[in-house]
Amino acid sequence: MSSTQAPVQFSSNEARWQAVQSRNRLADGHFVYAVKTTGVYCRPSSSARLPNRKNVVFFDTAQDAEAAGYRASRRAHADRTLAADERAELVARACRQIEAAPTPPSLDELAAQANMSPFHFHRVFKAETGVTPKAYASAWRARKLRDELGGSATSITDAIYTAGFNSNSRFYEASEQLLGMSARDYRAGGQGAVIRFAIAQCSLGAILVAQSQRGICSIMLGDDPDTLLRNLQDQFARARFVGGDAAFERVVAQVIGFVEAPSIGLNLPLDVRGTAFQERVWQALRDIPPGTTVSYGEIAERIGAPTAVRAVAQACGANRIAVAIPCHRVVRRDGDLSGYRWGVARKRQLLEKEAGTPQHDR
Repeated sequence: MSSTQAPVQFSSNEARWQAVQSRNRLADGHFVYAVKTTGVYCRPSSSARLPNRKNVVFFDTAQDAEAAGYRASRRAHADRTLAADERAELVARACRQIEAAPTPPSLDELAAQANMSPFHFHRVFKAETGVTPKAYASAWRARKLRDELGGSATSITDAIYTAGFNSNSRFYEASEQLLGMSARDYRAGGQGAVIRFAIAQCSLGAILVAQSQRGICSIMLGDDPDTLLRNLQDQFARARFVGGDAAFERVVAQVIGFVEAPSIGLNLPLDVRGTAFQERVWQALRDIPPGTTVSYGEIAERIGAPTAVRAVAQACGANRIAVAIPCHRVVRRDGDLSGYRWGVARKRQLLEKEAGTPQHDR
């Protein structure tokens, strides 16, 4: 049985009733119990007074209980608030455990530390962070590896082991995905990496499109083509830049076509590199339909971090792939357009294009 499957010890009504009697936290998330005489339901570890067994029925989820006509008890509401705080603290501790460990801890180890079943811990961790424990550990290792390789005193071998890889072979299997290039090339500031690029004009001014071996790594907008090119060169200080050939010119045409007519969509691979949090934000941005806007707070809620509004705004500002990762669709809660890496006027134009409203000279 996979460690992320529901444990069999809570599959029978007898086992579930034992979990309710012992207020077993390991059972939370696997089922709820409802009381016929009161019409309410609770989680297994609820501090509510124990009901008579003959009045208890079990449901796999709270939604199932509500569909059957039961409502969450007032005690359940209080438990839910407490549970939310507990979950946030448990997940924060797990994140610190992942970050401090020489090698990524297993799901079973993380779950045991949180006093949860692997299945429940996996679900709680993903609900709180937006990523699985394994994905969080991978993103942390990638960030640590980039930091280590950026240090002039660290050898590539030392960086590999410091980042949590217990063998060179396992690192080199994942290096292209983590860095987008070999470790040696990354250490050299992108030396050896091939970046295809082209600069063109669109209705928003100059546009630069760049592509690495993995996909589109940069789309920038501006007034001065030379400035755009310098910004790209700063990102990959020693990469080999190649002017676009006919095939790449078609890619650029696709991007420009998407800018001018957002309804046609853009189906190109992206080379997205960021922290685990940034990548969660950027994925949420890509899920926003054209022609609509959401607030920074709504994005924070969608990724399961409702208090991280400022961090969401910072992640939007760090986005280097304009339009394809549509940070222009995020506005303040009052509807104000606020800032945009490539200018508020361009943000307004993009939103007007998507909404189908006429363009005006500004």
